[in-house]
Amino acid sequence: MIVAARAFAQTRPNLAGRTVLQILPRLEAGGAERTTLDVAAALVHAGGRALVACDGGRLVSELQAQGGVWLPFPAATKNPLAMAFNVRKLARVIIEERVDVVHARSRAPAWVALGASRIVARPLVTTYHGAYGGGSVLKLRYNSVMARGDVVIANSHFTADAIAKLYPFAREKLHVIHRGTDLRAFSPSAVDPQRVTNLREAWGVAPHERIVLLAARLTSWKGQRVLIEAAARLELEGVRYVLAGDAQGRDGYVKEIDKAIEARGLKGVVVRVGHCTDMPAAFLAATVAVPSTEPEAFGRSAVEAQALGTPVVVTDLGAVPETVLAPPDVGAEARTGWRIAPGDADALATALKAALSLGATAREAMARRARAHVERHFSLEQMTRETLAVYGSVLGG
Repeated sequence: MIVAARAFAQTRPNLAGRTVLQILPRLEAGGAERTTLDVAAALVHAGGRALVACDGGRLVSELQAQGGVWLPFPAATKNPLAMAFNVRKLARVIIEERVDVVHARSRAPAWVALGASRIVARPLVTTYHGAYGGGSVLKLRYNSVMARGDVVIANSHFTADAIAKLYPFAREKLHVIHRGTDLRAFSPSAVDPQRVTNLREAWGVAPHERIVLLAARLTSWKGQRVLIEAAARLELEGVRYVLAGDAQGRDGYVKEIDKAIEARGLKGVVVRVGHCTDMPAAFLAATVAVPSTEPEAFGRSAVEAQALGTPVVVTDLGAVPETVLAPPDVGAEARTGWRIAPGDADALATALKAALSLGATAREAMARRARAHVERHFSLEQMTRETLAVYGSVLGG
């Protein structure tokens, strides 16, 4: 039976004095990493100790500022011998730090956490931040570690269904906890207009130009090439298409993007601006946000954009039906965005044209609906409350 964790989160568990160790490869920018920090902050607020074992990363200082503790640990390694050595090493850490619950958020460190938690008899929680597939028996076995926790958290019903199909033994342990959005940070009233102005200037966007934003790392399944094709079909004046994201070593793909922009005569119209550190300002600067065009296990960008009232165009795959309201699931008057077929540049162009054509009244009404939708289902407070309830459940409270 797959349940939403809010079913047993009605009472707040007493975690004062309890220690939870989360383990993942690194604390870099990303959904899993941000969730790790959010849960650590909530645990500290509840009077517990929040430990994070990883190789380091740009978010370590933020973890420490929130009261969490970074434990330097070679959690990123996938070398089988190193992982076997790390099992005993982590078991010692668990004992020395008096850890009550271990929470693994990635596959390689999850194998280490599984071995260590069994040695020292501590409950193990795992979180699926993505719907891992399995192209071979070996891959299925490797991925199965994420289904072996005492409680298995899925970040969407889409992810939970995929887990249940691949690993039926995990069905009774599955709990759905949607990714939470900090509605205080992702709120129009919380963003100084100067932040938006500074970002537009940094991107080279003129004051009169509207922005279609795709904020995602530069990889083929995030849909940059589809957006380029859609931009070529629209040929709209006064619209700038911004690709915000790190290449992360994919230099070949970056060259493909640049060649496609050049070939379609869109140089200066479609621009790459690198990683963006101020996403609330970015979404507020955008007239339309275009998250990934491939299946997403959750789709954090779509939720954050809606929280700021920015119309979104997303692919109707994965967890999107859980995050963006659109026909035929709701009437056109209740939509919070557009859902299109995957890889369809014509459909994307049509949806973008509709979003860019919204009048002020229609846009404001959609913004109110989108914000209310996110507040009801995807708040940070709800996610952390449900996660702490999971910790309470495995501790018997």
